[in-house]
Amino acid sequence: MKSLFRALGLALLCCLVFSANGMETEHKIDLVKVDKSARKMYLIQGNKIVRWYSISLGANPKGHKLREGDKRTPEGRYFLDLINEHSSFYRSIRINYPNETDSKRAEKLGFSPGGQIMIHGQKNGNGPHPSIKRGKDWTDGCIAIDNEEMDEFLSLVKVGTPIDIEW
Repeated sequence: MKSLFRALGLALLCCLVFSANGMETEHKIDLVKVDKSARKMYLIQGNKIVRWYSISLGANPKGHKLREGDKRTPEGRYFLDLINEHSSFYRSIRINYPNETDSKRAEKLGFSPGGQIMIHGQKNGNGPHPSIKRGKDWTDGCIAIDNEEMDEFLSLVKVGTPIDIEW
């Protein structure tokens, strides 16, 4: 009888482990892809787009970010490296800009590369920004989505996820 309970307990434990594992991979996003020209951000699992968002960008969106204050959103491969639950823009997750290449380029040009480029929600206290749904740009170089979408985004995308940003 004792061995029967052990076997049942082990079987139950295996079921829970495999079940939790399946749930985790069900929502694992492998890549975030941003198409600046289309004002769209795609969440990709495997080779499949599982969700997309309309976005707003920096006020000067075309081209790669070169320096602080240029109001551009960087282009290239980056990683999402930090969640900020106390953001001035609802909630946010940081893009690891500048990387080493960006820093060297800015230094060569004699500029600060800037930083603190985020994917974030709406400015706290201002309510929804109507520009997001109309494709208008208003950030200083960040990528903005509405607050409800930001909650969903952070439930699906984890720190360490790569992000490809292109025009």
